[in-house]
Amino acid sequence: MGCQPNRRAFIIHGVDDARAVLTAASPTGEPVALWSGPGAAAYIGAPMFREIIDAATSEFAAIDAIGVLDCGRDPGFALAAFRHGIEFVWVDFPPATLFRVANIARQTGATIIRKRPPALDLAGCTEPIAACRNWLSKPRPQ
Repeated sequence: MGCQPNRRAFIIHGVDDARAVLTAASPTGEPVALWSGPGAAAYIGAPMFREIIDAATSEFAAIDAIGVLDCGRDPGFALAAFRHGIEFVWVDFPPATLFRVANIARQTGATIIRKRPPALDLAGCTEPIAACRNWLSKPRPQ
């Protein structure tokens, strides 16, 4: 189980948000984490999240970016994410479930993230690139 302490986190709600983050990060070269909205595995699913991340990152190949799918408390969503090649998932499982799912994650090369970092949520943001630039210019939250 891992975490991404050296990445600035952003909560995205679609490919336009992801592109805004990567556009803002492009001049800085700062690594970023593109987090889905809370519980997104339930409402957009692993395949759609993968498409969003792949579409955005293919346009900004020089940026070190990862996608993190929020799978909440449902191990089925995490397993589906692994099947669809999602490398990072956030989960909130009891220890016994976490142990079993973490074993499967290791076998697929996926990483389970348990600690949610401070993040800029782009929901409803009217100027997302400017908001992302501002977030990137601030000292790293601890």
